[in-house]
Amino acid sequence: MTSTLTPQPVERAKPARTGAVARRRTRVLALPEARWAAAATVLFLLALPLQLTGAPAWTWGPLYALSYVTGGWEPGWEGLKALKDRTLDVDLLMVVAALGAAAIGQVMDGALLIVIFATSGALEALATARTADSVRGLLDLAPATATRLGPDGGEQAVAVEDLTVGDLVLVRPGERVGADGRVLDGASEVDQATITGEPLPVPKERGDEVFAGTLNGTGALRVRVERDASDSVIARIVRMVQEASETKAPTQLFIEKVEQRYSLGMVAATLAVFLVPLAFGAQLTDALLRAMTFMIVASPCAVVLATMPPLLSAIANAGRHGVLVKSAVVMERLGQVDAVALDKTGTLTEGSPRVTDVRPLPGSGLDEGELLTLAAAAERPSEHPLARAVVDAARERGLDLPDAQDFTSAPGVGVTAVVGGRTVAVGAPARLLETVDGTAVKLEEFGRTAAELEESGRTAVLVVVDGTPAGLLGIADRLRPDAAATVASLARLTGSAPVLLTGDNPRAAAHLAAEARIDDVRAGLLPQDKLDAVRELESAGRKVLVVGDGVNDAPALAAAHTGIAMGRAGSDLALETADAVVVRDELAAVPATVALSRRARRLVVQNLVIAGVFIAGLVVWDLAGDLPLPLGVAGHEGSTVLVGLNGLRLLREGAWQRAAAGESS
Repeated sequence: MTSTLTPQPVERAKPARTGAVARRRTRVLALPEARWAAAATVLFLLALPLQLTGAPAWTWGPLYALSYVTGGWEPGWEGLKALKDRTLDVDLLMVVAALGAAAIGQVMDGALLIVIFATSGALEALATARTADSVRGLLDLAPATATRLGPDGGEQAVAVEDLTVGDLVLVRPGERVGADGRVLDGASEVDQATITGEPLPVPKERGDEVFAGTLNGTGALRVRVERDASDSVIARIVRMVQEASETKAPTQLFIEKVEQRYSLGMVAATLAVFLVPLAFGAQLTDALLRAMTFMIVASPCAVVLATMPPLLSAIANAGRHGVLVKSAVVMERLGQVDAVALDKTGTLTEGSPRVTDVRPLPGSGLDEGELLTLAAAAERPSEHPLARAVVDAARERGLDLPDAQDFTSAPGVGVTAVVGGRTVAVGAPARLLETVDGTAVKLEEFGRTAAELEESGRTAVLVVVDGTPAGLLGIADRLRPDAAATVASLARLTGSAPVLLTGDNPRAAAHLAAEARIDDVRAGLLPQDKLDAVRELESAGRKVLVVGDGVNDAPALAAAHTGIAMGRAGSDLALETADAVVVRDELAAVPATVALSRRARRLVVQNLVIAGVFIAGLVVWDLAGDLPLPLGVAGHEGSTVLVGLNGLRLLREGAWQRAAAGESS
């Protein structure tokens, strides 16, 4: 029985050209382990009735022999290779026990051991394959080819692996996007639920980002490739889930360390069970049969399988829902956290500023629409995030923006442009007020409005028209819709309310924290301050989970017991430093993953208890009573199968749904 579930290499699939991609599942008989087990079982079932009906030995003996060979050659060979490396494999012990049973005339019992053992191995291989299927399903989302456009506009079908950064590709209606990139021309709606989790197709036009594997709608798009195929969001998901599946949790490492000593001790105990009764006059056959039974029932197969199936199943399930847990170590540690520290911008908030208030000043002669139109027209040539927020607000209201002339931008001050013959300046109030000739009444009204906006956590932006203050815009980063529910879920899971760590000003931080129902707010923090706050919590004996997205969060992510990065807009440094990444930027996935980890840890404990009870009960029965070999085989292998299947429960969709609903047990 192998000591880990190691996923098979995942080959790139060739999905359908259009439409939804069917999720593929490995067929049972596609696995060599399953075919050998099936052959051994058929041979056993052919031999058994012949033996029971008194047929000559030459009719059923060869069938049993073939059953031994087909079901036992592979684990026996693996055990011999392990023995060559001075490692005692329990697979070899099972084969030796079967051959020992045959040597004393218990041919049917030995064959039964081989059949059940081979069947158990086939079930384990199937579990491994189904875990790999979850990863392969992600690869199936990406198309195999894309239409690359040449400098002359000519079209060429190429493999997506051959696309390079800067290539221009055509995505026709109904096709899947071949690479991560940005729209240069065209408009359409793209179904990107597989990446971002958004339930409805998202409108895409010039300048918008698209992801490989997402499904284009009714329009054609020309997309410039911005990431190599190996670095696309889909590829990173697959790579990180595969890397996680190859790691071992501390519990598994401890079990494997003990396994060798246990196996050697079990061999010594088997010899004692055989030799001691023999020394006191027991029959050779009886002593050997009891020793073989003891070696079978005392084998730690179920204990070895107790840890990795639940953790790997949890990793695969989380990966299907856009959370990349980088290792089995991380999946185990996530369930241990009892304190959470959250970043603000890009984590609790959407990370993109939005206009929340449009306030024309009295006497300006402008209404909200006119003020926003002038400001957006002036800001449209700018690449500043606040400028984009103003332009987006105007577009959302359906305002027509006139062209701007004589555009200039001064860092730290704002922009100036001529819009419809009027000079419009938009920027920081403190700087722009030095250049205007506003009346005292207007400046007094401006001061009250600006103070009101800043008091409510907004950033105030002044709009000056022809040298006179005309109005103010309030801009704020919007709280994620699921932020308050996530905070409540994390508090329920950990037993303590999360802490907000942010470099923003105290007033804005306090306002947002109140919306998210966070009481402990630490604002105005530099990266070192965030690191110190995490160390302070950990010095109090807490196991801290840090959730962030920026470069300034990286030190805290690295120092925490566990770190999770928001992946969609997260910095490369944060993504590399974090132990897990939320690719779809769904904040609610954080408590769901913690709950899933806790369920995995509970299943590990359940498995260890199941394995221990079976081993102890069967060993006592064999030593103190007369345990039949077939019953010992069935009990031992049955417990191994039960433990393996119990761990795979977390592969089911219902496991994630229960975790997302806040059920960690």
